[in-house]
Amino acid sequence: MSVIAVEGLTKRFGTRTVVDNVSLTVEDGEIVGFLGPNGSGKTTTIRMLCGLLTPDAGSGTCLGYDVRQQSWKIKQAVGYMTQRFSFYEDLTIAENLDFVARLYELRPRQEHVQRTLDDLGLTHRKDQLAGTLSGGWKQRLALAACVMHHPRLLLLDEPTAGVDPKARREFWDQVHTLAGKGVTVLVSTHYMDEAERCHRIVYISAGKVIARGTVDEVVANSGLVTYVVRGGDLHALQAKLDGLAGIEQVAPFGTTLHVVGADIDKLEAAIEPYRHDPAHTWSRGETSLEDVFIQLMGGKDRP
Repeated sequence: MSVIAVEGLTKRFGTRTVVDNVSLTVEDGEIVGFLGPNGSGKTTTIRMLCGLLTPDAGSGTCLGYDVRQQSWKIKQAVGYMTQRFSFYEDLTIAENLDFVARLYELRPRQEHVQRTLDDLGLTHRKDQLAGTLSGGWKQRLALAACVMHHPRLLLLDEPTAGVDPKARREFWDQVHTLAGKGVTVLVSTHYMDEAERCHRIVYISAGKVIARGTVDEVVANSGLVTYVVRGGDLHALQAKLDGLAGIEQVAPFGTTLHVVGADIDKLEAAIEPYRHDPAHTWSRGETSLEDVFIQLMGGKDRP
């Protein structure tokens, strides 16, 4: 049985449909990245999966429990990490974890707290007030609280927003360690490097799933072709290329310019007049996941 198996999830707020007929399957031990622009419906979907919101339509199960009828059982069984730090800043790390252990009625409570402190590398900071922690350590505390009751499923909603690269790397190492122990993870993120660390990705826009698969599959299915330009005045070249028929994206990447199109014939026709300029060197490049996501978001027509 899949850990998450839902079909047609729909949620409306007034006349606005925030999640529109979303179907999602996540298998045991998978790390699935949930991606999309702000306001695309990621958080609302996650809240329906963990029992905090009731779908207006659709059906399915999370950890074997019905998402419409057994929300309380789901709440007790999952680990949910919200976008914002939601613990008491005037309590220490240990005191916050003790509070969480009381909520889950874990026994013996102190053993669960100490084991979690040890597992997440928090023991040496256990007496530090949560409000004095850096973003990375707050994140680690939040993850510790999520896993204390040994959930089989973690729902992580943009858990590394505002955290430095080293802390993000350490966080993802911990996520993969948990997955290696059989924990299933659904994680929303805006970071392309994090998406590439997932087993599969699901992309949602305006409440609808519009792409899914492994990173390689999503890139391949996009049909995009990318040329990389080096040398010369790339800023001036970008101004000439931007808006031409057949060119979907023109974006600087360091000392190069990426020129992207969905139709290779139209793309090559558009760039042909500029390929003979000896100041520039053109070569076929690999389409990046970021190129694909910009395209899915609406490419150059999106503000």
